[in-house]
Amino acid sequence: MNIKKFALASLAVAGLIFLGCKAGQSYGENEIGLRKSTLFNEDAKIERIDYSGKAAGESELIERAFENAPPMISHNVEDMLPITKENNSCTSCHLPGVAEAVAATPMPKSHFYNFRDNVDMKENMDETRFNCVICHATQVSATPLVENKFTPDFRKENGNIKSNLLDVINEGVN
Repeated sequence: MNIKKFALASLAVAGLIFLGCKAGQSYGENEIGLRKSTLFNEDAKIERIDYSGKAAGESELIERAFENAPPMISHNVEDMLPITKENNSCTSCHLPGVAEAVAATPMPKSHFYNFRDNVDMKENMDETRFNCVICHATQVSATPLVENKFTPDFRKENGNIKSNLLDVINEGVN
């Protein structure tokens, strides 16, 4: 009796899988990727994006995509790479003590806080924050690959340009 039920259930599942695969819209190999060409051709042309940008202080900032999103890098970073613990050009302008004097965006308090050990590092940047380009992307003017209908909802008036991550990280946690 159990074998009959198992066989019937297996047949039903197989039928649903078969019908599910056939009922949905299918896509060809030229429609799956963002390149709009076959995925099997590595020589396919991709739109070339120029990441060089303008020099620091010359470009217009793009607002944050959502509350506490890492801001985009608004200037050329080619001469600043690679970023290492020993060689980080970003900090020469973006450390809070320097940023105002050079009209740069200061690094937020969250970069001076060790979340693993729950320690305020005061004026010392957390050593896990040295590689800026892991979170901060260089802004470019490129044609979007897909339409974006997302509309951010900022809780504070200046949330589109300022982070308050350290203030809200434990919000609602007891």
